[in-house]
Amino acid sequence: MSPATTSVTEREHAAVSSSNAPSRVTLHLGHLPSKKNITAPWPRTPTRVDPNNPPWPAYRGYHEYSFAHATMQSRLPTILGKAIEDATRTLNTESSEERVVDLAQCIDRMGELMNDLSGNAKLRPIVDDDEADVALWNKEIAKYFQGKDFMNAPWLFAEAYKYRRLHECFSVSKFWRDYDVFYRQKCDTFSRSTDAVFELSLRFADPFKISEALSPEEKLEAERLMFLELTQVCLWGNATDLSLLINMSEDQIKALQSTGGDSLAATEKNILGNDIGRLWEHVKMLREKTGGRIDFVLDNAGFELYCDCVYADFLLQSGLANQIRFHGKRYPWFVSDVTKKDWEWLLNIMVYGQLFPNASDAEMESLRRLGARWKQYEKEGKWVYEQHPFWCAGYTYWDLHSEAPDLFLHISRSDLVIFKGDLNHRKLTYDCAAPASTPFDVAIGPMASSAGAPVIASLRTIKSDVVVGLGSQGDDIAEKLDKEEPGWKISGKYAVVLLSDGRPGEKVRFA
Repeated sequence: MSPATTSVTEREHAAVSSSNAPSRVTLHLGHLPSKKNITAPWPRTPTRVDPNNPPWPAYRGYHEYSFAHATMQSRLPTILGKAIEDATRTLNTESSEERVVDLAQCIDRMGELMNDLSGNAKLRPIVDDDEADVALWNKEIAKYFQGKDFMNAPWLFAEAYKYRRLHECFSVSKFWRDYDVFYRQKCDTFSRSTDAVFELSLRFADPFKISEALSPEEKLEAERLMFLELTQVCLWGNATDLSLLINMSEDQIKALQSTGGDSLAATEKNILGNDIGRLWEHVKMLREKTGGRIDFVLDNAGFELYCDCVYADFLLQSGLANQIRFHGKRYPWFVSDVTKKDWEWLLNIMVYGQLFPNASDAEMESLRRLGARWKQYEKEGKWVYEQHPFWCAGYTYWDLHSEAPDLFLHISRSDLVIFKGDLNHRKLTYDCAAPASTPFDVAIGPMASSAGAPVIASLRTIKSDVVVGLGSQGDDIAEKLDKEEPGWKISGKYAVVLLSDGRPGEKVRFA
């Protein structure tokens, strides 16, 4: 035996001895046919779909070509760092030793989360902090994500898990359970939106009326045009998503929030999948049936919530709806999502606040009257704010029917459910790499196909990789934009307004 052979044999023997496992066997198959390039069938069959295996390939943090990678590697640590800074500023204003020590422990837990996020740690179970969603989270982690880490779990789940862990940093404390590290930033998006706020309040302070001099056909057309314009206001109000625009200047925010008619006409061409016409036909039909219930699954607090309320106000006044239900989050979520505290703050600051020191008396009065009317809607039960644990769960909305049957049954009784924003759209579509030509009702699966599924509209400015519902030419449109505007999926320049007819009126059934 040659020395080279001996040394190789000894090394192999040492490797086997040290690992107590056989060496990897390599097959040399020189005489067999060459391997074929097999294309996997997509979407997956329903029985093979689960949170770790979406219908189409998942976006994961280690996919360096995707926005998922930028989020997991850079955006989330930056957002968490700003949250730690906010909590530290609050700590420095406290005087009670008990409260100071308690908050310092919260900050320590945030530091541990930062280490886990930066070090790509494995996803551990959620600590039992008496929240109603703990069992939901831990069941999902145990069934689908054992041994998974932040980077190789699907991006949507890993990102939601990070925010649930951030809530846990405070929810196990004595004094700071309801503390919102993003609260100041959310308030700022409204106070920094002066021009756009008063653009709308001066137009809608008085209840919406159409001139009696118009014929019935002219009145309907005036109403249709108002609906189309306010649907766009509601859509583009999402441009101020704090988790993306956390360092944006006031001038940049003003440009994004321009709500003038010319601006909206210019932006309509950027609605790549546009079902606004179908949406109008649906709400018009509701009024013919004496009005209906419309639900908003809310996205961002501050200016976007304000736009949502202007839209909801119009729907109520015009008789297109007779009740509006708003669904928010139970605790701080994805930086800027609406909580009950954000909801109450907006209505009260409009009526009693002094946020705009340079505003005229007429501007402030218009805002006060608008807020007073909205508060009256609440008292009369025409506007209802709700929060369900499932909205902060790690599951997508494909699992709403099975994991939150009470919520599915509740929204099945709505005549229209409007899902606002990018995160809700990602959860509706399983946040996976479906072709852009995929029909919306196919992309949202059980939310369209289950018996009793309500009519659903998604109003979303595009800020992440998943794009569906662009029609039969959708793949060509997406490919063209990929070449001409490489960042088009995260710029917020483009949007979709998509409608699913669902299966309303059918009896909801659970297995």
